[in-house]
Amino acid sequence: MKILVCISKAPDTTSKIGFTDNNTKFDEAGIQYIINPYDEWYALVRGIELKEANGGSVTTITVGTATDDPTIRKALAIGADEAVRINAEPTDGYFVAKQIAEYAKDKNFDLVLLGKETINYNGAQVGGMIAELLDRPYVSLASKLELNGTTASITRDAKGGDELVEGNLPLVISAAKGMAEQRIPNMRGIMAARSKPLNVVEPVSVEALTSTINYEMPEAKGGVKMIDPNNMEELVDLLHNEAKVI
Repeated sequence: MKILVCISKAPDTTSKIGFTDNNTKFDEAGIQYIINPYDEWYALVRGIELKEANGGSVTTITVGTATDDPTIRKALAIGADEAVRINAEPTDGYFVAKQIAEYAKDKNFDLVLLGKETINYNGAQVGGMIAELLDRPYVSLASKLELNGTTASITRDAKGGDELVEGNLPLVISAAKGMAEQRIPNMRGIMAARSKPLNVVEPVSVEALTSTINYEMPEAKGGVKMIDPNNMEELVDLLHNEAKVI
């Protein structure tokens, strides 16, 4: 079984966020990057588990520059067999999906796994685009994935409960919480990652479909307002007119 796992980087949640060039670009100065948790904890780890149970290989793919190599090496340390980096700065979801699909189209991957979204953009676009470009069925928000030969049984989050979906490989699946448990690289994995192949591939030409106009920071949280428990009219007025929750 051949599994392709899409890996992207995201700022560590403790990083201080800022913007440059008149708020049109993310300021990367001093930012510590991690693997996007949905890609790492759920898509990658479940892919490795399936490889361990059924045999085969796990390849990670990243659209990024050489600055992404440390996060890619961590994925190799967790248990991926090899890595591919498309040597380009990701501009939007379509650009990323197109690069991945172009690489994967003739590689006969049985599964393409990725996190349901990135924690920095929350777009949840790339998985569906990859599936469309590869002309493969797509299941999003998967919280459980089991294989029986070439048949996949997938549990996905649905409003008010879960939905069970079955499909035949090959498939594209985006992973949500519950798909797997986080794995921490051990020393053996870290040492092995140094010798695992990281193949750099030049990108294909893709027309830009979107551009960033500007970024804005959210409004600062206000202080706590104390309301007399007997003054229900003031409480209702604040909830309705200020908080706008009723």
